[in-house]
Amino acid sequence: MSEPIRVVIVDDQELVRAGLRSLAERDGDITVVDEAPDGRSGLSRVRELRPDVVLMDIRMPVMDGLEATRAIVADAALDGIRVLILTTFDEDENVHEAIRSGASGYLLKDVSPEDLRAAIRTVAAGDALLSPSVTATVMRAAASRIVTDRTRLDGLSEREIEVLTLVGRGRTNDEIAADLFLSPATARTYVSRLLGKLAARDRAALVVMAYETGLVSPGR
Repeated sequence: MSEPIRVVIVDDQELVRAGLRSLAERDGDITVVDEAPDGRSGLSRVRELRPDVVLMDIRMPVMDGLEATRAIVADAALDGIRVLILTTFDEDENVHEAIRSGASGYLLKDVSPEDLRAAIRTVAAGDALLSPSVTATVMRAAASRIVTDRTRLDGLSEREIEVLTLVGRGRTNDEIAADLFLSPATARTYVSRLLGKLAARDRAALVVMAYETGLVSPGR
């Protein structure tokens, strides 16, 4: 039997932390190893305990969730720890900054218990996750930053640009494989290659880049 996914919850409301703990641990494959009421103490817990996933609120005293996320991502000793932003706020700027800070996912607190646990499993496995409503928000925010100069895409092959476009449209690896008549393994290889070439932390960063460079725009 595989080890449970280890989670640290960072939120300034004790009742919220207790509720998240109860919901996350319900199926037995996720365990909450600690909690913290602000970003600074959360960062300390993460450095001490090295969890697989951090459930991070944004608006907190002392240090907010975005600053704490940036600190986690920037610390080479914490490589592999995934941050899942869980908040009541879905303003464009918050979502965009969370993803750019290195968060692997962003969910609103009205998410269902099943979707919360699925999100933790998804980011623990190394994939990125955005809820549908949040994806739309990311699209709007990134579209406002579109640059006509696509120099960041220099060095990509035509096929790699096709794959990046489909990632930006929210396609899974299996869907990309079907769209481009590739094997799923080949599609995964292309996505991995894009992550390396574009120095992107995860799939969420690729989505933002696809929008910012104009490969994809809302409704297309």
